[in-house]
Amino acid sequence: HCFGCGLGGDVFKYVEQSENIDFREAVELLADKYHIELHYENSGNGPSRENTGSKRTRLLEACEEAQRFFVSQILTKEALPARKLLGGRNFSQADCERFGCGYAPQGWDNLVRHLASKGFTQKEILDAGLARQGQRGIYDYFRGRVTWPIRDSTGRTLGFGARKLYEDDQIAAKYINTPDTQLYRKTQVLYGIDLAKSAIVKKRQVVIVEGYTDVMAMHLAGIDTAIATCGTAFGAEHAKIVRRLIADDSLGAVQLVGPLKVKDQPLSSRIVFTFDGDAAGQKAALHAFGLDSASSP
Repeated sequence: HCFGCGLGGDVFKYVEQSENIDFREAVELLADKYHIELHYENSGNGPSRENTGSKRTRLLEACEEAQRFFVSQILTKEALPARKLLGGRNFSQADCERFGCGYAPQGWDNLVRHLASKGFTQKEILDAGLARQGQRGIYDYFRGRVTWPIRDSTGRTLGFGARKLYEDDQIAAKYINTPDTQLYRKTQVLYGIDLAKSAIVKKRQVVIVEGYTDVMAMHLAGIDTAIATCGTAFGAEHAKIVRRLIADDSLGAVQLVGPLKVKDQPLSSRIVFTFDGDAAGQKAALHAFGLDSASSP
């Protein structure tokens, strides 16, 4: 019990309130931290969750080690194209370090071999979404690309986003993300949420942009509530996460547009979408605006 603010509860309630997460996330965070194995029961409302706390911990550790590896590669000679791309957007080395920018080297198994040297099994590397299964063994999922770590609101690395650098890249897509794993669900992750969370909670406002470099540019320009979706449209699950952070309990749906003040009174909570004016941006905006009436409290 806090005699200052009057709040009280058990350890789960404390973590929920201090980290702005729900009960399930609080249980998983504590289980991961203290290496306690969790068992999930199928309630009949969906597929059972077969992952356990101990396994989640290993996958989180693999992602953290992968992040350290990518960051260690960004200053290598091979990573010059990555540094040029980031420098061309006026991001300094310090900026890149702040946002965790890294480089996935070319080749087939640089990360796989590194993780194996740290004691991770092939199954753990695959389950973390860091490798794919080939005919001759597993190989790196990210190769020859700039990388960004995608973290949850507590700062745990769940996966990665990566941008194409070379014309001979066998994957045509300019951006790729970690495939859905036990840790990473594209409909439930938001890039930059770890950096923006405290400002979002304080200001009760969030700015949704389209990409990783957009988030970087916004934060460096002083817009510290900017976040982005990761390879998918802003959806209902994203809205739930955002609404929890902005404490939006007074609206029947997400308020997407409107003045900063109503009758000279500050608006209690606000979501601002800043998308490109091209066809893709317009489509994303229309989809997001559709949540205004469809989202549930």
